[in-house]
Amino acid sequence: MTRKKVLVTGGAGFIGGNFVQYMVDKYPQYDIYNLDLLTYAGDLTKHRDIETKENYHFVKADIADHEAIIPLFEKEKFDFVVHFAAESHVDRSITDPGVFVRTNVLGTQVLLDAAKQVGITKFVHVSTDEVYGELDFDPTTFFTEETPLQPNSPYSASKASSDLLVRAYHETYGLPINITRCSNNYGPYHFPEKLIPLTISRVLNDQKVPVYGDGKNIRDWLHVIDHCAAIDLVLHEGVNGEVYNVGGHNERTNLEVVKTIISILGKSEDLIEFVKDRLGHDKRYAIDPTKLEQLGWKPTYTFETGIAQTIEWYLDNKEWWEQIISGEYQNYFEKQYSM
Repeated sequence: MTRKKVLVTGGAGFIGGNFVQYMVDKYPQYDIYNLDLLTYAGDLTKHRDIETKENYHFVKADIADHEAIIPLFEKEKFDFVVHFAAESHVDRSITDPGVFVRTNVLGTQVLLDAAKQVGITKFVHVSTDEVYGELDFDPTTFFTEETPLQPNSPYSASKASSDLLVRAYHETYGLPINITRCSNNYGPYHFPEKLIPLTISRVLNDQKVPVYGDGKNIRDWLHVIDHCAAIDLVLHEGVNGEVYNVGGHNERTNLEVVKTIISILGKSEDLIEFVKDRLGHDKRYAIDPTKLEQLGWKPTYTFETGIAQTIEWYLDNKEWWEQIISGEYQNYFEKQYSM
């Protein structure tokens, strides 16, 4: 039987990295290709335990580089593409929107061209609930797959643009696709600039934890392993052309998240420091995942169990996030893969 080839873009990032490990372990009969440019958030040290496995392969490349991507697809003839690779930090998109347009929009278009050219079986585009804009604080309102796209940051606008490109390639060229839109992820290997790992690392070091505005902005938190399972299901069972929302049913204000972490670590709330609010800061995100649940998925983590496990992971893996903070992780590729 011919082995299936799965290309995972952005597999050195947080969600993509967890998905690569999930797939390498679950599907030894698949060859998993991790394609990543290794920009500031790309970290290969997380894959030390799988990099010697026969079904794991790493490719360093830029998804927006047509001259690199097309020959790669022609050579490997991938069966599946799961597309995570993206610039994803909202604050950075406010400072430099152009980088987000290049990677998230042009990069997606290059991948779609390559996928169309070789005739892949399925292209799964991993997007975000931020493309829907924001909700008010009414707890009975949720994003559904029919919610209009109304992005409010350069990051979410670039993701919405890439979503529409993926849809267009399905409608115009018949490319088999699915789009998933997830709520905020957390869990192992989360890059330390994001809220939960930033809070954990700073609290452990007795440093002030910055909280935007009044801290009342609400996010729906999804454990990254639940997200991986959802994408796995969509990859294999998703109805061609459909969008699936992936949410954790775990809404918390940013301030509640920070206070929970401080409490679990036995520190003082005096570490909280309110700072000037972010430009265009969406009030609330919340997802209705009914469509995906009807396909057969349900989250296994509550926020209480997930955040406790995540904090424990960061306590047990200080070496990983300390090297990220120091920048030492960026030397790993050259040490490990130098010819």
